[in-house]
Amino acid sequence: MLAEVLQQLNPKPGEIVCDCTLGGAGHTVELAKRIVPDGLSIGIDQDDMAHEAAAARIAKEVPTAEFLPLKGNFGDLDTLLVSAEVPGVDCFLFDIGVSSPQLDIPERGFSYHEDAPLDMRMDPGKQTPTAQEVVNTYTEADLTRILRVFGDETFAPRIAHRIVEVRKTAPIKTTLQLVEVIKASIPAAARRHGGHPARKTFQALRIEVNHELDVLERGLRSAIAWANPGGRICVIAYHSLEDRIVKHVFSELSQGCICPPDLPVCVCGHVPIVDVKTKKPLTATSEEITQNPRARSALMRVAVKRNTENERI
Repeated sequence: MLAEVLQQLNPKPGEIVCDCTLGGAGHTVELAKRIVPDGLSIGIDQDDMAHEAAAARIAKEVPTAEFLPLKGNFGDLDTLLVSAEVPGVDCFLFDIGVSSPQLDIPERGFSYHEDAPLDMRMDPGKQTPTAQEVVNTYTEADLTRILRVFGDETFAPRIAHRIVEVRKTAPIKTTLQLVEVIKASIPAAARRHGGHPARKTFQALRIEVNHELDVLERGLRSAIAWANPGGRICVIAYHSLEDRIVKHVFSELSQGCICPPDLPVCVCGHVPIVDVKTKKPLTATSEEITQNPRARSALMRVAVKRNTENERI
């Protein structure tokens, strides 16, 4: 949704833009082109490969851009921007979910089409539990909950039960091992509809491994706090749970007085911090979906920071 991102963020020369999900730097490059020569482009990612590829691409395509790479998780946005001594930001972009390069590298363990170790960590060097550890150590009840809540998986109880039974004999170590367990758990008739039978389980495990929902709310609230007056915050989510968080935060922070209507004077002190520009999420065009099927589930929401002294989030 590059065209929509550029339209909604509308970056101008001299502004500071922050791509909180650097990935392959596709968005970052186009944003950087619009803020040169005096603007600052910040790219955040916890993946070393993303930083290496982005730096090379920006140097080639926008050599005059001032680019500041920050390694870390956007959930730690406060710490990252403080350490970089950034005064404020005019445009924030969050393109949530796993990036195409990560999906396309089998060794990362995100894909259910290629055999690889069950990893799924966004930052492989960080000692967080891998998907293999989750699959082989979580209780049946916890696995069921994760698959149902994070994956909206109808057959969560059956898949969780079979995982627990299979791992009694030997641990489930690879992506295709897990795919076979999932396929064996789902009735044949159901496997013929709704895409790959492992899609929802893999999504759920990825969200659990990377604590994506907690990180999203924390990072989004930090971005709103750091945005300059008039600053734009754009979020692209790919899952209803993620979109619900964005909608909730934007709605909460756009609300004014919450006192009972019969009170003559406001006593709550509640003032709106942002204006929501998308009452309903924007979606990808049919042309883009044809070119990039992963855009089918994309949901974009945008808010603008109000000019107010009250920035408590």
